[in-house]
Amino acid sequence: MGFSTSTSFYFSRYCNLGLAWKSSSLFVQLGFIPNGSIKPTKISPCKFPRACLSSPSSDPLLVKAARGDPVNRPPAWMMRQAGRYMAAYRKLAEKYPSFRERSETTDLIVEISLQPWEAFHPDGVIIFSDILTPLPAFGVPFDIEEVRGPVIHSPLHHEEDLKALHPIDLDKLQFVGESLQILRREVGEQAAVLGFVGAPWTIATYIVEGGTTRTYTKIKSMCHTAPHVLRALLSHLTVAIAEYIVFQVQSGAHCVQIFDSWGGQLPPHMWDSWSKPYIDKIVSTVRTKCPQTPLVLYINGNGGILERMKLTGVDVIGLDWTVDMEDGRKRLGNDIGIQGNVDPAVLFSPLSAVADEIKRVVKSAGPRHHILNLGHGVLVGTPEEAVAHFFNVARSLKIDEKTVEHENNAPKTVVGR
Repeated sequence: MGFSTSTSFYFSRYCNLGLAWKSSSLFVQLGFIPNGSIKPTKISPCKFPRACLSSPSSDPLLVKAARGDPVNRPPAWMMRQAGRYMAAYRKLAEKYPSFRERSETTDLIVEISLQPWEAFHPDGVIIFSDILTPLPAFGVPFDIEEVRGPVIHSPLHHEEDLKALHPIDLDKLQFVGESLQILRREVGEQAAVLGFVGAPWTIATYIVEGGTTRTYTKIKSMCHTAPHVLRALLSHLTVAIAEYIVFQVQSGAHCVQIFDSWGGQLPPHMWDSWSKPYIDKIVSTVRTKCPQTPLVLYINGNGGILERMKLTGVDVIGLDWTVDMEDGRKRLGNDIGIQGNVDPAVLFSPLSAVADEIKRVVKSAGPRHHILNLGHGVLVGTPEEAVAHFFNVARSLKIDEKTVEHENNAPKTVVGR
């Protein structure tokens, strides 16, 4: 498998690390299949300069905070910061009504990703995409319907269904690589370019359930009725997602967030068995290929598993808004990054209340290792004025570590304007 001539030429202008590797080696490396039992798949040796080995002095503020380096203020970005709350996005969506067209066409991806950058100048610019985007590249076609959302017409329920899966074909994701390259060039080192993926369990919920669900009964039942099939699916997803992360980093992403969006639907002991081991393998694989790239793990409804999340080895844990930031910091400690966690609904409040909540969260998080964000994505209908105010307040904050007091080994941050 290789990139088309035009894409390879485009990439070669920016890529110079030259480290080729094979999809099949990951299956063997992760212990999912015996050596030699699958035909090797070649991947083009395309890399972005410094993508995996960067210079700390020139890293964007967000990357420094993710690594725990001293910063003078917490970097800020928002999940779903590009989307329907923005008038510019709605206007573009009228012209291009298909979500998949918007999220799978390089020019549109770049334009949409840069809309919040041009409007608000966040410290992170996340690629406009979807956690389901890579599915067709490893054998799972899907549609997005207006009312139902994502639909997988052939859900995976039986061992026979596994035959449709194949190693990820990164040729089919050229638009992701190209978009990250352009975003990296456009923002330079003024902000971190962020990639993202879905965690194996979360992706598997769509593949097994056939789309979105409120109950997760099919996949939870499968844990007991066909555990060998579900584990085979999760193992395949683990390999594909690990490759996809490395591909994003090599294409220009400074940092990658792993969304285990529906991991919070599992009881903690089941998350330990059906989600965590696969995230562990992804993290260890990415660490081998791109040791300097910060990884963020976000789970919606993660209050009961914060300590477990830390054991995955990621650099930053994203808190949803239902977790008290001060309590989250105490539970996780100061040796790991923490992201969040302003309630998205606060952005519908008076601007003074928005500022007060930002300051409370920042103070509770402590002076280091904090990335300011919402506890979930920006809500539809959020006033753009409030989003602008969020980032203006974030830029006005100053963390003076000389004035940090310690009480019971927990830092208190003095936040000034």
